[in-house]
Amino acid sequence: MQARQDADRVMVDPVAPGQERVAQLARVPFFEGLTPEALALIAQVTTLEAHALGTRIFQFGDPGDKLFIIVEGKVRISREVSGLGEEALAVLGPGEVFGEMSLLDEAPRSADARAHERCRLLVISKDSFDDLLFLHKALAYEVLWACVRMLASRLRETNDKLTFLSTSGKFG
Repeated sequence: MQARQDADRVMVDPVAPGQERVAQLARVPFFEGLTPEALALIAQVTTLEAHALGTRIFQFGDPGDKLFIIVEGKVRISREVSGLGEEALAVLGPGEVFGEMSLLDEAPRSADARAHERCRLLVISKDSFDDLLFLHKALAYEVLWACVRMLASRLRETNDKLTFLSTSGKFG
């Protein structure tokens, strides 16, 4: 099975990107407000992966060693629920970021990620992320605040969903 998963994951360009990559990052809300110089630094540590429909990008419990940015296509974030099967937590599209939690807390993956449709992803490894933030403190400040804003937004969305389920009688 792992060989099949690896066959569906295609490394598109392991070499340093150019201005096109900076332009891709500039369209990502997570990086909103960063200078072109900061985006160029981030672009230098990215690679591009392509994934076929249904490809497992990572699964619950895997080491969190990469952050992903969707350039094209969609990714489904889900968890297996005993007796119920897969529970989709989110379907993310172009410009959205996932996999960031494990880079921040060094815990294993908290969910599964699969290509919901054929997709292209910019990928930043944990080692590259750590090195970049260590060497560029001003960039680290901006990127980490972007992480905090995104995580707070996702927590609010989850709270809203739980409140809706609780008040609608569909929960508990």
